[in-house]
Amino acid sequence: MTVVSGQWSQVSKGVFFLALCFALCVICFSAEAQQPEKITRIGYLSPSAELSRLDGFRGALRDLGYVEGKNIVIEYRSAEGKFDRLPDLAAELVRMKVDVIVATGSPGTEAARQASRTIPIVMNLVGDPVPRFVASLAKPGGNITGLTQLAPQLSGKRLELLKEAFPKIARVAVIDDAALTAEQLSGNSRETQATAEVLGIQLQSFEVKGPNPDLDGVFKAATRQRADALVMMPGPSLIQHKKRIVGLATKSRLPAIYATSEFVEVGGLMSYATDYVDLYRRAAVYVDKIIKGRKPYDLPVEQPTKFEFVINLKTAKQIGLAIQPNVLARADRVIR
Repeated sequence: MTVVSGQWSQVSKGVFFLALCFALCVICFSAEAQQPEKITRIGYLSPSAELSRLDGFRGALRDLGYVEGKNIVIEYRSAEGKFDRLPDLAAELVRMKVDVIVATGSPGTEAARQASRTIPIVMNLVGDPVPRFVASLAKPGGNITGLTQLAPQLSGKRLELLKEAFPKIARVAVIDDAALTAEQLSGNSRETQATAEVLGIQLQSFEVKGPNPDLDGVFKAATRQRADALVMMPGPSLIQHKKRIVGLATKSRLPAIYATSEFVEVGGLMSYATDYVDLYRRAAVYVDKIIKGRKPYDLPVEQPTKFEFVINLKTAKQIGLAIQPNVLARADRVIR
């Protein structure tokens, strides 16, 4: 009986030991499973307030499986049209040790570039990034990659659409944003002038400067020079004053075409531009790739593939304009 009892004692100890090991394994597995995901900090640097675009960026991140507060945090910084604030805002994001910076436009991208040559930067809405930000579109070669908006190539198309919509126009006021680089302004001007010569249109050039531009003076000058219509070039300063610009164009009863649909959504007449919502969704894809280990110098810069022609019929009626039916039929979106 003593031997049998000893054998059962050894068996019991073995069973207890196995049960204990199993319990420890379950506890360890449970602890590992409950460990929080690594939170990636994304810096978002913008020259102006653009919440609608930020919503598109956030939505694309959600579609890719990212949840704010769970596996990502977005540190949003806007200069609100005061470009001299951008360097400090970029430096602040660097001090916060963000994992990647999304920078809007050339001013935002330049500020991010000056603040860090190591943190990955995803640029967006940049006209021509070569060679200022990247060595080439195919091989960026540094810590910056992202998307270009091909702004100069669209300038002539806007003038063409304006002429098609209103065949009688002969003098067109062109408003530029002084915040753009000389290369960008020159590119826009070349494209617009070339198209104007083909269409027999006389251009009148105006430039908007500073955070509080004299927009009233610009529109009064355009009226004095008997402008028949208006082309608004792309630019972060102009976006900042879109409601005021649209109001002045309506008051002047000038048919106008803009470089972004945001103007049309607040009452502007027409726009032809890169689909900015698509660009911001694509920017989220770049961020996802970088989070998963890809390097900016291995990610080619993308050019836009989606463009949008938007017409606001309510504004046309308010001004008393009739848009040519063939032009209206070509619109991707009509606001009625």
